[in-house]
Amino acid sequence: MSMKNYTSLHEFILLGLADTVELQIILFFLFFAIYTFTVLGNVGMIFLIRIDSRLHTPMYFFLANLSFVDICYSSTVTPRMLIDLLSEKKTISFAGCFLQMYFFIALATTECILFGLMAYDRYVAICNPLLYTMIMSRTVCLKMAAGAFTAGLLNSMVNTSYVSSLPFCGSNIIHHFFCDSPPLFKLSCSDTRLKETIFSTFAGVNMVGVLLVILTSYSYILFSIFRMHSGEGRHKALSTCASHLTAIILFYATAIYTYLRPSSSYSLNQDKVASVFYTVVIPMLNPLIYSLRNKDVKKALWDLITRKRTPSFL
Repeated sequence: MSMKNYTSLHEFILLGLADTVELQIILFFLFFAIYTFTVLGNVGMIFLIRIDSRLHTPMYFFLANLSFVDICYSSTVTPRMLIDLLSEKKTISFAGCFLQMYFFIALATTECILFGLMAYDRYVAICNPLLYTMIMSRTVCLKMAAGAFTAGLLNSMVNTSYVSSLPFCGSNIIHHFFCDSPPLFKLSCSDTRLKETIFSTFAGVNMVGVLLVILTSYSYILFSIFRMHSGEGRHKALSTCASHLTAIILFYATAIYTYLRPSSSYSLNQDKVASVFYTVVIPMLNPLIYSLRNKDVKKALWDLITRKRTPSFL
């Protein structure tokens, strides 16, 4: 196939979420409120971890990174979606579409890996408490976080290059509210079954690989928790892990549903609903989950509000 066929489309049209003006306006205000809360909640979490010296631990270091990723992750999709909800012509350039896709995959992969690192951190803290400070040193944590971001960027580079090489020479209407791989595969005018299989394999290796690390870590964690003689210590460990597990379940349930189910069962409308959840809703829920279920965060927030503790910057 000639290069001309690969570049015959210069822009795409995003079909969006709603067909009527009334529903678009309602969704605009709803998602604007969610996005505002997402940014404020995650910025607040980073700020709180930064100023309170009691939260200068590896667990909260990774949580601060997760909040940063959630801000960028949501900002990759939501602002564009809000603009489109108020626009008649929902066009996005060819380059803009794949730039959005690049950052979306990079940040989603990074978030996935961060969940794995947080699970490993809890494993070391609960199963090897005497060696915790040595194993999870500041240098090690920095290298782990840098590795997560690097892996995300490299994984996205491979996948985005792969999808952008598809021939788009027919319809330019994307049945979605942002540029994602499943609707773009459907839009290509070539047989994409092999490429979809390869893409799903990449996604599966990333998600399932990290999920195995999480499940293995929590298997050891739960075993250690139930062996604890102190009821208070058992309750504190379970409370800390419950927040992490809640966030993991929400993220993985929708991600696996979208990217790892058989292509024969793919539904554009169902995929939109799942995509709204993991691109818009989950980044808002993460700071709520970790603040409402975490005594250390709640105490740090209360002390800041009541001015009982002087902020301590790193």
